[in-house]
Amino acid sequence: MSQNTLEIEREDRKELYAYQKGDIDAIFDRLDNAPPKHHLLYQLPTGGGKTVIFSEIVRRYLSNNDKKVVVLTHRIELCKQTSKMLKGFGVSNKIINSKVKELPDQNDYSCFVAMVETLKNRINDEKLHLDNIGLVIIDEAHYNSFRKLLNSFKNAFILGVTATPLSSNIKLPMHQSYDELIVGDTIGSLIDKGFLARATTYSYDVGLTSLKVGINGDYTVKSSDDLYTNSLMQEKLLHAYTERSLGKKTLIFNNGIHTSLYVYDTFREAGYDIRHLDNTSSSEERKDILQWFKKTPDAILTSVGILTTGFDEPTVETIILNRATKSLTLYFQMIGRGSRKLPGKDEFTVIDLGNNAARFGLWSDPVNWQHIFKSPEFYLENLRDDTEIEMYFKYSMPPELRAKFSKTADVTFDVDEEHKLAIKQNLRSKIVLDKSLEQHAAMCVDNTELLPEAKALSKELEDDIEDRIKRFAKCLSQCSKNYREWLLDDYKQRLTLLIGKKYREKIMNEPD
Repeated sequence: MSQNTLEIEREDRKELYAYQKGDIDAIFDRLDNAPPKHHLLYQLPTGGGKTVIFSEIVRRYLSNNDKKVVVLTHRIELCKQTSKMLKGFGVSNKIINSKVKELPDQNDYSCFVAMVETLKNRINDEKLHLDNIGLVIIDEAHYNSFRKLLNSFKNAFILGVTATPLSSNIKLPMHQSYDELIVGDTIGSLIDKGFLARATTYSYDVGLTSLKVGINGDYTVKSSDDLYTNSLMQEKLLHAYTERSLGKKTLIFNNGIHTSLYVYDTFREAGYDIRHLDNTSSSEERKDILQWFKKTPDAILTSVGILTTGFDEPTVETIILNRATKSLTLYFQMIGRGSRKLPGKDEFTVIDLGNNAARFGLWSDPVNWQHIFKSPEFYLENLRDDTEIEMYFKYSMPPELRAKFSKTADVTFDVDEEHKLAIKQNLRSKIVLDKSLEQHAAMCVDNTELLPEAKALSKELEDDIEDRIKRFAKCLSQCSKNYREWLLDDYKQRLTLLIGKKYREKIMNEPD
């Protein structure tokens, strides 16, 4: 890279947009007028330029104050990116990493970039002491690791920066660590102004009731692996990709390494160019894979967690959420990897295979961050649970299956309306299932020639049957899981018997 090119990049980094300047002025208003030891939290969506903003804040602060600045991150990659950005703003800085044991040259720097854990260890070892710190900036402030260092900077102004002001630990809400929240531009506003790409989300209904929630409040890797490695989910993923993202550069997020490796095998066997990446990959492997991903137009990269932060590849065209999460932060982080704009890239695709959009809303929907900051428990308690979400699923028979019932004019059945009708006519609720069985049996017999064919065709109605039983159970005031399972088994047995009966009637009624 030539010196001229480097200088042009530095100039580009210094360019601030109107919304960024406004937020910087608002932050400095607090910095200049707030009481001592004030802790301020600043929210801006991924892609809005948080690093650019706090780099300009550091530059401006140092030019107007005789004190120093510390910028804290939680990953080494972010340390390097932040240090590079600060240099682009003309701020000489030193990275405090695991190799730095002491700071004999600290007077040569006015800004330090450090990983939280590393700095905490150095301070605890009493081998390192930072003098005259007036401003501490905490990147990705929703992580709680920064709390360990607050006592080391009691007299400094604390500025936390995050895209999602919701603590990663519900027991340590952010309003306990910060006095105030400043909210920046919304995702919708940044899209309208041309700073972020617009997302089109395609949701595929997934039954998640088998998932377990761990002590961290999110779904466990084990239960996610069990669900997402089964053949039906792998087929659903492959179908969603070929339907919505074929030929596009695609990034797939999974909850477990086991799942990601299954995805890798599934796509490779289908003839697609795919790579797998997780936190056990060596730095050299990661570098090679990311380079391949960057230069390959239709590349597919399946990953686990590692690319949610500190990864920026603007050429990504599709994000596939091949997992469910209860973490709002993770939801925004994953989708944000596709939101970067490029010439010719104004939109990107999100494929949701975890009911995440139903749980949190669409990525670009308005969010009341002030409410979440002040009352995180209320927000989390009122998230839609999986059972409620799944009740709103509308089963739609796949076209290839519908074609097998071409002789049947209508294959739909409204369980809720039929139940209301039964109650109105003072009939037993089970008449609803009787009507449903009549329709299913007729569908199988009318569209086949032989009894074995009709019985075989009934096996392909399993998803439709499960949906009807689930809706019927919801209509009942009291219905245990065991009773639902019995209803399902009983329905299938009765359907087989009814198909046999209808087939015999069909034979009897045929002309000689």
